[in-house]
Amino acid sequence: MKDYQFRSSENLPRNDPSFGRRMSGGEHNWKSKVVLLHGHGLKNDSGKLSSFKGAYVVKRHTWFRKHLRSIACIFVLMGFFFFLDSLMVSIFDSINLHNTSTSKNSKGLKAKDDTVAYINKEKPPIKMYGRLLNLAYGALAEKEFKQEKSDFWEEPYQQASVWKPCADRRIPNLGKPKESNGYILVSANGGLNQQRVAICNAVAVASLLNATLVLPRFLYSNVWKDPSQFGDIYQEEHFMNMLKDEINIIKELPPYMKSIDIEAIGSLITDADIMKEATPIDYVKKVLPLLVRNGIVHFLGFGNRLGFDPLPSELQRLRCKCNFHALKFVPKIQQAGALLVRRIRKYDSEHSMLDKQLLGNFIPNFPSEHQNIARGLSSYLALHLRFEEDMVAYSQCNFGGGKDERKELQAYREIHFPLLMERLKISKPISPVELRKLGRCPLTPEEAALLLSGLGFKGGTYIYLAGSSIYGGKSRMHPFTSLYPNLVTKETLLTPNELEPFRNFSSQMAALDFIACATADVFAMTDSGSQLSSLVSGFRTYYGGGHAPNLRPNKKRLAAILSENGTIGWNDFEDRVRKMIEEGQRARVRGFGRSIYRQPRCPECMCRSY
Repeated sequence: MKDYQFRSSENLPRNDPSFGRRMSGGEHNWKSKVVLLHGHGLKNDSGKLSSFKGAYVVKRHTWFRKHLRSIACIFVLMGFFFFLDSLMVSIFDSINLHNTSTSKNSKGLKAKDDTVAYINKEKPPIKMYGRLLNLAYGALAEKEFKQEKSDFWEEPYQQASVWKPCADRRIPNLGKPKESNGYILVSANGGLNQQRVAICNAVAVASLLNATLVLPRFLYSNVWKDPSQFGDIYQEEHFMNMLKDEINIIKELPPYMKSIDIEAIGSLITDADIMKEATPIDYVKKVLPLLVRNGIVHFLGFGNRLGFDPLPSELQRLRCKCNFHALKFVPKIQQAGALLVRRIRKYDSEHSMLDKQLLGNFIPNFPSEHQNIARGLSSYLALHLRFEEDMVAYSQCNFGGGKDERKELQAYREIHFPLLMERLKISKPISPVELRKLGRCPLTPEEAALLLSGLGFKGGTYIYLAGSSIYGGKSRMHPFTSLYPNLVTKETLLTPNELEPFRNFSSQMAALDFIACATADVFAMTDSGSQLSSLVSGFRTYYGGGHAPNLRPNKKRLAAILSENGTIGWNDFEDRVRKMIEEGQRARVRGFGRSIYRQPRCPECMCRSY
């Protein structure tokens, strides 16, 4: 990433020093040839023939002298086109050397935290859509000379602005019970975003069972390797105060309960005991009797174990209140997030509700005159590019890397996904070509770049890249950075000293990505099913006021468009990509069973103004 995580605005080619030499040398050569021809004509034995040839040479000499200016103009024009071609190439391939030296001072990027790192040895650039990339280069070069701005910096539908946040209102008919049925312990697994979902579901379950919730704990994972607990990421007091009217929350168990062997009394509940997307009835039947009998239950590895529907509207609203209002990042994360956003924007622009909710008291106040001057100059796009090795290997797709890549991914599957390998032995696998047609393949950086190009984003667009280790490293990122060189991450925006407090805490690092993505002018994702993309897009819908667009590609439709790489025209490509994204941006009310964290537009979560 050190080779591309910076903004490219300098090092454009100046005058070619060999250009003038070619012109002057060419003029001297043809003059010399004319003189030699003239001399040879005088030595001819036949006087008549000699006179004729001499006259011819003199005549041609005169013609050259007469048209010297025209010939010179042709050479100058050819040189100008050569220079212009070199300039266009270097606009997309140039790299800012100053920022390179800055990034080299950082400690490097780790593969197992939420950073962008190169995990493979250097390889030649891998391109699957060479023809479309060439068309994209030309389209972006043309846009650089125009004042046009992509339509996708704004929400396309006015209906989006009629929905307002209101989940923080006191929920009627959902007061705290006078007597608690017992205590609920929750140990959440996964990374930052999986844990966030688990917390909100635990709040709803505690209310459903009339139980007292102990502040959730986070399980240590060998994958994430983060020992962070609730208070390291979220403000405990704010969380408890925000929900105090609905449920009882305590920081830890009373002393007399701490010595209980929860597993021995049968109150330990794992994911195997509660089905995925469980209903309230499942909890009432299976968990409530244990809670009443033993006074305590412990949900171990509690994740996505509460369905979105059917669910009483009061509990649905409580989950929204928890996600959008009760969970606030601690000041340390807010402060670093504010610094991150300010540096990528370069200007202190007008602050939105998203900024206020995520950055807390760390938003500096500036005079309105300064805001108006800066407005429009600080736009940036945040991209969650999901192309990690585990995701790529699990997909079983081909990504243009040839035989070596297929062997490498197969070896990874055999080590890390033994259950998948067993399943493939007894069932016929779907071919990589068919998987791509079905939209089951992760988008490559090249495909993400083509998507942004088709939507009209200029080559100079500032892009914040969030996500984990990019599989294939430079070879995979080259098509992207050649189109969009102004690419930054938290590692390039923050100094090593500023980043040091978070470096060994992947969830806290992920929180910085969450802030940078949620407060961006535009948020683009390559996998709408990921927890980060889901939660960030929902947060932007809830607080964006209809001015925080999310770009969500339909991978199946995009695969069909890209399959025409050999024949499709650029205008046709743009039209089809735009229609695909616009379809995903419609301001729909949340459908039955859909995630309320991703699609909060519903009466239980937001209020509609007419």
